[in-house]
Amino acid sequence: MNPLARIVESKITAQAPGLAVLLPGGRRLGAADASVRMALADWSALVHVASGRVGGLAQAWVEGRIELHGRMRDIATAAAALVDTDPTRPRARLGPASLLAWSRAVLRQWRSSMRHSLAADARQVRFHYDVSDDFFALWLDPRRVYSCAYWREGSVGDAPAAQLARAQADKLDHICRKLLLRPGERFLDVGAGWGGLLLWAAENYGVRATGITLSKNQHAHVQRLIAERGLVGRVHVELMDYRELPEQQPFDKIASVGMFEHVGRAQLPAYFAKLLRLLAPGGLLLNHGITSGGTRNAELGAGIGEFIEHYIFPGGELLHLSHVLATMAETGWEALDIENLRPHYARTLWAWSDALEARLDEARQLTDERVLRAYRLYLAGSAMAFERGWMSLHQVLASKPSGDRMAGALPGAQSVYPFTRDYIYAEPCSTSSGPRQLAT
Repeated sequence: MNPLARIVESKITAQAPGLAVLLPGGRRLGAADASVRMALADWSALVHVASGRVGGLAQAWVEGRIELHGRMRDIATAAAALVDTDPTRPRARLGPASLLAWSRAVLRQWRSSMRHSLAADARQVRFHYDVSDDFFALWLDPRRVYSCAYWREGSVGDAPAAQLARAQADKLDHICRKLLLRPGERFLDVGAGWGGLLLWAAENYGVRATGITLSKNQHAHVQRLIAERGLVGRVHVELMDYRELPEQQPFDKIASVGMFEHVGRAQLPAYFAKLLRLLAPGGLLLNHGITSGGTRNAELGAGIGEFIEHYIFPGGELLHLSHVLATMAETGWEALDIENLRPHYARTLWAWSDALEARLDEARQLTDERVLRAYRLYLAGSAMAFERGWMSLHQVLASKPSGDRMAGALPGAQSVYPFTRDYIYAEPCSTSSGPRQLAT
């Protein structure tokens, strides 16, 4: 037997018993009744199996050099089992430690700054979000909320689509409650997507809402919804970068949901400084985004980051919560409340993955097979990564201190934040059509 095949056979037995690999000559490695079968067109992919470079295997499947058979949940489990090292830790390199750390930091900063010009960010965002509105609509909820849902009890027995829709509505309302949105306030949604939060805040909380996006498809979609719902004059959506927003009239509240992952390490101080200038003194910011499970990795190892960069999110960078909070503090924000929703995102991604898997024939009519395969792996693989703690999801509520020590619910509050969490759950939803009121 080929020596590499011997290594792979031992690895499958020890780490991934649910996987069988069919070699180019027809020989099978692994159990005959394995839940996942990987058929190799040539020998090159066997190196990825042996080394645990699952990102390379993902690319090989997208490009048609291997075939995968089995449920996506089983495929994701088998892929994770092949990973030999913690993908949240940077690869060790030879050389003096201090010089190496310094040079890596300089290179990372330079690369990040080069990747996040206004033109580059617009191009990268459109690469992802302008694939096809109809394709995304197949597996998202009816509002097309493309971010982590908020799963509460009470949906047992509902159809999966209804559970997802309810969890996304609960997430939108959770954000609005955290921000203490009030009628007439000026609200900014940075990275408004298909308008879910923007419209929810306007219709349920009576705010004057402005959203921005770099996606032409999303911009056109939200404009249609604004007109259809009679919200012209109260809700606006602009096709622009956050760096281009005028600062003359500050907003009372700001939300940024699933957007700062595109900002980049080099631009993060400028991003938070810009949002600070856009907010009125004493106002609140809710920053909701994916964070790294490791403190030093800008992307996941084992080839996963390279796969996502090439096929899904070009320009995306992972930052640990500690780095985010340090940057916020250095630019003048006061962090008020931090909530980790990591397992919520795992469940959300599985809901999306299952919905897409149930409609593969329709998906093939809307996009090509390479894109479909990339998204199938991305959704299931990301769900697995969140379950294992390789990535996380944090909501950070922060204020722009007003400087008035007598303003607020308590002396020294310097913002509208009440410095308790009771208000998030005790207040009834603003309309009877919203999510159920929680018990108090």
